[in-house]
Amino acid sequence: MTSQTPTQMKIETSAELLENDILPKTREVHTDPNVPCPSTTNLPKALGESIAKKSPAQWAYERIIMYIQNFEKQLDNNHEVGVGLAGGLTGVIRIEGLGYYDPDIVTYYGVNDEGAKTQLIQHVSQLNVTLIASPKHIDQPEPNRIGFQLAAALERDTDETG
Repeated sequence: MTSQTPTQMKIETSAELLENDILPKTREVHTDPNVPCPSTTNLPKALGESIAKKSPAQWAYERIIMYIQNFEKQLDNNHEVGVGLAGGLTGVIRIEGLGYYDPDIVTYYGVNDEGAKTQLIQHVSQLNVTLIASPKHIDQPEPNRIGFQLAAALERDTDETG
């Protein structure tokens, strides 16, 4: 004899169906169940807004911030986030800033391995980033946690111009 469970239906208005279809969706699975997933943590308010109102650059910028912040949560105090870019000869950039220019440009600001000031400008269709645990500077007492600063800016909505 099989037990039956009642079927529950949630009735949504047409507007709710459309809104739910354009809200951001994410899913992650890891071999280690203790790995923090950005999709299961408290996301900045900006990431819960409809993507229909955002340019591809703004949407990419916000997601990159989420991934940087999550990556930093897994680092020890001797490392900070760096970014390596596929197909480029830039090496690793220690991230000091991140920005976007509507409708389709994302830019990274930082310093390369030799200490030279670096800015990478990337079209969203070419977006391909590797986050890297880079040793912090020896003279620095604490690692720079840019992801948390960027996420705080998303909460305040003070990082936009125009």
